[in-house]
Amino acid sequence: MNVLITGASRGIGKAIARQFADAGYNLLITSKSAHKLYAAMEELQLHFTNVTIKAKAFDLSEKKEVTALGDWCLQQGGVCVIVNNAGIFEPGNINGSNEGIVEQLLQVNFFSAFHLTRFLLPHIISLPSAHIFNISSIAGVAAYPAGSLYSISKYALTGFSHNLRNELKNTPVKVTTVISGAVYTDSWEGFDNSTGRIAEPADIAKMIVAATQLSKQACVEEILVRPQQGDV
Repeated sequence: MNVLITGASRGIGKAIARQFADAGYNLLITSKSAHKLYAAMEELQLHFTNVTIKAKAFDLSEKKEVTALGDWCLQQGGVCVIVNNAGIFEPGNINGSNEGIVEQLLQVNFFSAFHLTRFLLPHIISLPSAHIFNISSIAGVAAYPAGSLYSISKYALTGFSHNLRNELKNTPVKVTTVISGAVYTDSWEGFDNSTGRIAEPADIAKMIVAATQLSKQACVEEILVRPQQGDV
């Protein structure tokens, strides 16, 4: 079986892909940018020659593209782990923001995970080791200054993930909500992290893969990772 990772061409998603490949899992990876995605696939395959890595670009802001991704996964033999990592950030507050921003954020940050999970769930619900990870944010559990609309979209993802866990607790499928503070990705371009002020993508990836290694009777419901010195 395969591990599916959305938003896998860079940042946290790419680090998660690398960590799962290092653990011997076959990968299905996707992102909106085909160029960046295939570059990531080639880089990963060069380092992990013992696993199969397949990639295809989808725009997960469109429901039909989410469905197409689900179909593609089934054509590749299905998945045992889903990592809903696709996400975008746009600054904006409730008062005074441009029309359409919150809808755009919700489509990618929440509805992509919602529709993809609903599509694939009937195919994984009886698997003995299925696991769903939803990559949220500190902004999904606390108000986010100058980013209220982003925060709302991540709150939606957090609520979805918690409710999914509750619904599936009497099945073999595990659900983990991943909540991270600042992580040194492209969104922090220009930030001087030479002192290690904020976390690395690999920190999140290592915790996720570790959560898949527990016994079948144990579920890591939530992973919360923040910089050692607190939020930036």
